[in-house]
Amino acid sequence: MKDLQVIEHAGERVLTTEQLAQAYECEPKQIQKNFERNRDRFEEGKHFYKLTGDALKEFKASVGDRQKDGTLKFASVLVLWTRRGASRHSKMLGTDRAWEMFDALEENYFNPRPKQLTPSEQMAQGLLAAQRLLAEKEATIAEQGEQIAELTPKGIFADAVTSSETSILVGGLAKLIRQNGIEIGQKRLFQWLRDNGFLIKSGTEKNMPTQKAMEMKLFEVKEGSYVDGDGVNRITRTTKVTGKGQVYFINKFLAAKPELLRRKMN
Repeated sequence: MKDLQVIEHAGERVLTTEQLAQAYECEPKQIQKNFERNRDRFEEGKHFYKLTGDALKEFKASVGDRQKDGTLKFASVLVLWTRRGASRHSKMLGTDRAWEMFDALEENYFNPRPKQLTPSEQMAQGLLAAQRLLAEKEATIAEQGEQIAELTPKGIFADAVTSSETSILVGGLAKLIRQNGIEIGQKRLFQWLRDNGFLIKSGTEKNMPTQKAMEMKLFEVKEGSYVDGDGVNRITRTTKVTGKGQVYFINKFLAAKPELLRRKMN
């Protein structure tokens, strides 16, 4: 078992026919004959890999001098057995030696135990882990610094509105936008919202949110009632900007080019 050279293909450990025969103490021809007689019991990609052409050349190059017996050098077709394939062959051979050696292969070759590190190796690994952690923290701090720089001074205020659950009037939104350095009043903001499809332009529903704006949850409509001088109960409907809407519009104004905003608002 110790003489078997470790080889890998497709991300898993595999064995050549010669290696498998060596482990099971039989001739390679016996492995080949059992495969030919029971071909329908083996599934390529599951029990074995068959390499030819460029795939075989790449495999030979990757193995290099590790295959000391030289069986790969002149091979034009190569079959590599997976753990499941090796298990099938141990059953077909049926010898005590084959069963015994498959258990050893499974434990020591296909599922090797982690190497026991020396104290110095453990210290080296611990140092590398600490260095990686420090590098990750430094990268995180740098990224956070960049975000703070981008948000200062205007963006921080806009981002803080995200947590707000209080809806405000359009006039209140205009004040928030002014606090962020963009000159705009209530009338101009109403006009901008209508021109850009957020509020209805005319009719009995004028200044009510459009369907698009409601689906985006930028506005809500508050209904109220009062009794007029004639004793008639009147229903009122008021457009209010949600917390999400406040963030959306403030960020939209901050991100837009000033000349573009002026053109749309005038």
